[in-house]
Amino acid sequence: MLQDPATPPQQETSRAARIAGDERLSATEAAIECFHEYARERPEVVALWAFGLGFVLGWKLKLW
Repeated sequence: MLQDPATPPQQETSRAARIAGDERLSATEAAIECFHEYARERPEVVALWAFGLGFVLGWKLKLW
């Protein structure tokens, strides 16, 4: 995984540890929180994946 030069590795580890250590979050909520952070950091990657998945699903699930 490529690291953003502005974000030191310790900070990324502490964010993951903070999310994993939060006992109020279920596994699903923790995964969604990690996805939200990833989407904030790399919106273009998330947009391309969403477009690609939508294209494939639309192609395979067409009604005609």
